[in-house]
Amino acid sequence: MFMTFILITLSLLLSTIIMSLASLLSKKSTNDREKSSPFECGFDFKSSARTPFSVRFFLIAVIFLIFDVEIALLLPILPSFYLSAISSWFLISLLFIIILLIGLIHEWNQGALNWAY
Repeated sequence: MFMTFILITLSLLLSTIIMSLASLLSKKSTNDREKSSPFECGFDFKSSARTPFSVRFFLIAVIFLIFDVEIALLLPILPSFYLSAISSWFLISLLFIIILLIGLIHEWNQGALNWAY
């Protein structure tokens, strides 16, 4: 028991020393202005590298991904028709499609699907 404790302590101490040495030795000592710039070709850039990102585009992309996943969930509904009772299949399919339509109507009412302001 005591030997296991000593081995664990020794391994933790050794790994801490190695990580500390690696972080101290890997630091760059000089900061060059040209190498710190976003482009290393030697030309001054015309505009900022941090251009503003359209949040509207991001929202439309996320909505597209959500509806894309919903379509992937709708695809197995038709082949499952032969494997289940028609009443339960119809009820589950109808419930799923109603939930999707409620989500679409909510997004529409919030104005998330309008392209122009």
